[in-house]
Order: sequence, then structure tokens, then C-alpha cells
Amino acid sequence: MAQFAVILPAAGQSSRFQQQKRKKPFVDLKGRAVWLRSAEHFANRDDVAQTIVVVAAEDLEWFKQKYAPNLAFMNIDLVVGGSNRAESVNNGLAAVGAGVKYVAVHDAARPLLVKEWVDRVFAKAEETGAAILGIPVASTLKRVVDEQISETVSRESMYLAQTPQVFLREWLDDAYAQLGDLQPTDDAQLLEDFGKTVSIVQGSPLNFKITTADDFRLAEVALDALPKQTGLRPLHPFADEEPGLL
Repeated sequence: MAQFAVILPAAGQSSRFQQQKRKKPFVDLKGRAVWLRSAEHFANRDDVAQTIVVVAAEDLEWFKQKYAPNLAFMNIDLVVGGSNRAESVNNGLAAVGAGVKYVAVHDAARPLLVKEWVDRVFAKAEETGAAILGIPVASTLKRVVDEQISETVSRESMYLAQTPQVFLREWLDDAYAQLGDLQPTDDAQLLEDFGKTVSIVQGSPLNFKITTADDFRLAEVALDALPKQTGLRPLHPFADEEPGLL
């Protein structure tokens, strides 16, 4: 069986998010921290050899103390992030162990997954070398300049990128080795910039990233709307403590 490692960046500043006086990956979402809900989709899989969570240096000690039982039970590796997302993912990539063939990157603040979606994108990456989840753009697109519409943009063939994004490890290693001053908004963009073809796999509108307080409120509702899974081994031996301050 192919061996995957999963990197979950959780080192951002959450500048657009204010909830429970915490950064968005650490906010309690119906009894479980957002990052835990994201990570357990991978720590529960037989084909995942390593799950890496990347946190900011100022959060590291607090994170280790608060989530010590979860980290031990789920066999999570912790890595200190960088000054931006690309640096954080690169730091996580440096911690990937030997024998791993594919690396998946998944937003720690994107907790609404189901196994079927992960299965699909993992399988496509094994087939093509690089694959991401995504959904077709359904709304009309407008280009806006100075708060005025300058044109309507065709939505034909347009997709919203999601995570997980999964790549051959050697491809991702090579791309990050050439990163330089590039600031890709996702890892697929970095692979594209270096000439690799990235496949897209049908995702779900439910697989959205929590960025604002409105997103969080939607996530509370959407959590109950996720397709039900059977046979999932529980990863809930430790309840989160009451939310406190960073």
C-alpha cells in the first residue's frame, strides 16, 4: 500500500477571524477543536504513515500542553511554522519521514471532510502524481475595480480549489527547493509554476475553509449535514477542555 504523509498548516495569524479569543484552528467546534476534526480524517487511515501539524512558534508550548493526550493517541508530529504559509508547508515537508511516497497538504481550518472525498483524491494522486479536490464555480463572476464592476468573467471551466492537495513527494520536494520569492496561495499553484500537471477531483461545497466568523457559524450547521460514515474507528478518547486564552 502506498504510504502518505499529511501536513496540516495551523500557523497562520487568523487575522480575519475572531471567535472564542482563539485562532481559528484551535476554536471549539461542537466539542472538538477545528484542527482535531481536520487531523482525525487522516490519523484514522491505514495508508497514512505520518500526520504533521504545523503551528506558530508562540503557540507551540501551549499547544503541546493542551492537546498532549490527543497528540499522543493520534501519533501527531508537531513542527514550528514559518512567516507565511509556504514556509510552514516547507517546514512540514522537511519533517516527512523516509519511505513516504506521497504528501498531502490539508488546511487545518477545513474540518468538514468525509472519507470518500479523501479516498478519491488520494487515488487520483497515485494515478497521475498530483491531484486536488475542487468544485465548479456556480456563481456569476465579476471583476471589480474601485468598488465598481469592470467586467463579467466567464465561469466556464472555473473551479474553486480545495484541500487535501496530494502530490508525489519528490515533485513537492523539487518545487519547494525552487520556491525562492514565490508566494503561492496553494501548493497546486507551485507545482503548476514548475511545469507539473495537477488533476482535479470532485469535492463538495461542504468542504469549505473556516476564515471568518460567518464561516464558523456555517460550519456548526454543516457538520450535521455531512454524509454519514460507517465503520469509522473513533478517535475521541479525550474531550477538549473548556476554551481558554492563548
